[in-house]
Amino acid sequence: MPIDWDKLRVFHAVAEAGSFTHAGETLNLSQSAVSRQIQALEEALTVPLFHRHARGLILTEQGETLNRTVREVFAKLAMTEALLTESRERPAGRLKITTTTGFGSTWLAPRLPRLISLHPEISVTLLLDDSDLDLAMREADVAIRMHPPRQPDLIQRNIATFGWKVCGSPAYLKGAGIPQRVEDLDAHRLIIYGDYRPPIDNINWLAEAGRRPGTPRRSAIEINSLPGILEAVRSGLGLAALPDYVLERQMEGLVQVLPEVKAPKIEAFFVYPEEMRHSKRVAVFRDFLMAELAATGH
Repeated sequence: MPIDWDKLRVFHAVAEAGSFTHAGETLNLSQSAVSRQIQALEEALTVPLFHRHARGLILTEQGETLNRTVREVFAKLAMTEALLTESRERPAGRLKITTTTGFGSTWLAPRLPRLISLHPEISVTLLLDDSDLDLAMREADVAIRMHPPRQPDLIQRNIATFGWKVCGSPAYLKGAGIPQRVEDLDAHRLIIYGDYRPPIDNINWLAEAGRRPGTPRRSAIEINSLPGILEAVRSGLGLAALPDYVLERQMEGLVQVLPEVKAPKIEAFFVYPEEMRHSKRVAVFRDFLMAELAATGH
């Protein structure tokens, strides 16, 4: 007996919401109607899909298996629908972009007005997250990542190489002195990225610069946001290494130190799933991105 698509849609809503009531609100159905659909699906499959308890619903092992497949199917359908409804003449519709908080807030967001003025029929959703969203599951359409993609089956293009600058505020440097050699950092307060899903490999390289491997300097403070680190530096808290893209429009009021220090390079990648290969929205955004990077020398 084939599985009813409507029942699968209801099942997916219940699995994601964790209750009949919340799923009913999403689907505009009564709680009893949702419950009847789930019961009918369980009877058709002859397996229980949920454990029912006082605080809500938990998927059974069979329910987990079904939900994984259903989630993937609905994600593919949503992607196909977006591609089918895209204008033949002009790129149009929603483009969901994900990137790191540092790149997205300091480099990309200020440039979005230009993208929208060039392509007014595209509406942008920008998701800033230092962990990698799952493009295969349509958590986003495209990604700009500061490391080679770790997820298989994604189209990737190396779009830029960024460097770093070590900087501090004039007030901090007046009190603590300007380091002349990398070893001088031992006497300074360092601000580093907190140990939480770092968006860039070797993000805390400054803590080990000029030291024996495995013996990093202690930090004055850890912050899990590059824009947050920038503000801490600006306020006079200490020294930090920040990527060029964060400092591009933000160097005013800061002083670069140790300009000759050897730093790792940041390789940026434009990433999207195979299904989006022929999307006009993806193509125009990629072209826009490349033009903007070229204009800033990257």
